[in-house]
Amino acid sequence: MQRSLPPLNALKAFEAAAQCQSFTQAAVRLCVTQSAVSRQVKLLEEQLGVALFDRSGGQLKLTAAGRRLLPVLRQSFDRIAWTVGGLGEQEALSCLKLNVPPTFASRWLVPRLGRLKALHPSLELSITTRFEDDLLGNNDLDGVIRFGAGEWSAVDAELLIQETHVAVCAPHLLAGRRGREIDLTRHTLLHVLRDDNRFHTWEHWLQAAGLEGVDTSGGLAFDVLELAIQAAINGVGVTIADRHMIARELMRGDLVQLLDVEVTGHQSYWLVTRSGHPESTNMALFRRWLRQEINDPPT
Repeated sequence: MQRSLPPLNALKAFEAAAQCQSFTQAAVRLCVTQSAVSRQVKLLEEQLGVALFDRSGGQLKLTAAGRRLLPVLRQSFDRIAWTVGGLGEQEALSCLKLNVPPTFASRWLVPRLGRLKALHPSLELSITTRFEDDLLGNNDLDGVIRFGAGEWSAVDAELLIQETHVAVCAPHLLAGRRGREIDLTRHTLLHVLRDDNRFHTWEHWLQAAGLEGVDTSGGLAFDVLELAIQAAINGVGVTIADRHMIARELMRGDLVQLLDVEVTGHQSYWLVTRSGHPESTNMALFRRWLRQEINDPPT
């Protein structure tokens, strides 16, 4: 069957412009002139009979048609790049082995794996959740996701997600109260441990909220954030959690946020790989998918 497709250069120009939100930056990425990118996008719009960009207001914004086309092109180009890169390589059929923090795995990564599998059905993953990944001493691992400040030697670390802390509880704890205020002295505070010591997230949040007289020495403590979140959902108490890890619960109403106070955490999630090692096709594909999920979350 003969396919009727727009020119490849026009599709590439559109994808680059959409990602950069700029014809000029897209031209730099594609090593062509700005006018060439603009011309290719215009050609594509004429052939499709729809506008892909809204050029008003001095900014380049995707139209509804552009937003519909972009993810299809990304998936298609990714699959082509992955297949071509793996031709003649056994690694294209190998399993990508990763170690991931347990809460990040269960709350952020696993719910998205269906999209990764639909995009790259031949890519196999093996995921562990050990607290100590021993990347440099374990040749079986291709890479790890770490939670921390990014200060690790002999590795390459790419920032994925910066923590944003909010105070949350089950909705019934706020029943009958105005707004989202609560007397924290009357409720159990839920903490997260690190090396048998509590993270100071409660102290940082209380300071940002301007609240005094709350004793943070009591309450319950857990060695993983997942347990503190589950305790909060079940009405045990109030916890400080990273907004990215509880997005579903906030959207469904299983958890509600106290006040309008958010605190940037001192820790982040990082994709970590060995320094000086050529990146495998599978790891490059996984890295690009992570960036796409973080930068363009599904609506």
